Amino acid sequence: MSEVSVLLLAVILDLLIGEPPHRLHPVVWMGSAVEWMRNILGNSRISGIILTIAVAAPFTIPLFLINHLQDPLNLIISSILLSAVISIRMLVTSALEVGGSLKEDIEDARRKLSMLVSRDTTSLSDEQITSAAIETLTENITDSVTAPIFYFILLGLPGAFLYRVINTLDAMVGYLDSENRDIGWFPARLDDILNYIPSRITGVLMVPAALLLGMNWRGSFRILLRDARRTPSPNSGFTMAAAAGALSVQLEKPGVYVLGDPCDGLDNEKLLDAVKLSSLTLILFTLAAAGVMLVIP
Repeated sequence: MSEVSVLLLAVILDLLIGEPPHRLHPVVWMGSAVEWMRNILGNSRISGIILTIAVAAPFTIPLFLINHLQDPLNLIISSILLSAVISIRMLVTSALEVGGSLKEDIEDARRKLSMLVSRDTTSLSDEQITSAAIETLTENITDSVTAPIFYFILLGLPGAFLYRVINTLDAMVGYLDSENRDIGWFPARLDDILNYIPSRITGVLMVPAALLLGMNWRGSFRILLRDARRTPSPNSGFTMAAAAGALSVQLEKPGVYVLGDPCDGLDNEKLLDAVKLSSLTLILFTLAAAGVMLVIP
């Protein structure tokens, strides 16, 4: 079975079908496992290590058995499973829905945005909503697409699922509040480590994507170098900064970070441009990933 075929078919499946039904979604199952296990374990760093291993094992070890299946069953099952842990269509659709609502009903746009970001959206202005939508889109192309593919290249299907387990753990317990600070320390550090290379590759690929789209590719590279480390996360700023430069806009999470220069205003056209930029970046990443797998079996 060709790993390249699995990757390309998985991307096509995600684009055509999108997310699996909620009751069949492996990431939903991961979240349920995390919630169940953390209720059993105490809030300590040792508990965080145990939680990570206990959730990761059942979602990765059985996947090694798929390699023993014969084609085309191996190809079909592997492609379906890989498509379930990447989320291209959902990311793009979510951003477009916020933009569409913003033109008609700002309250509906705030409501839809609140399902995508952790910040309070109840009093955000049009520009703040647009900024937040661009931020979450460009940040999450690493978490939801390029990082799972990166670890699929390195470790096969178990690698992609292992990454998503760690990323889900970080999203659920990787916070600094008293309830999560200790138990979430280990998965949060692992998530930072696992995202280190994919986030930087994705941010760099935004520069040629901007060039191909006729956007500000020089600004993309300049802001990437200048602002990528201004976010609390060691990784999320790379794609957001590159996008801010390419779009010639300033992205801001009040009181947390400011990325880019306010050369142009933030409006729905800029959000649409961010969707185009993110989409082409993902195409370039997928083609590069396929090329690497062909050259290095």
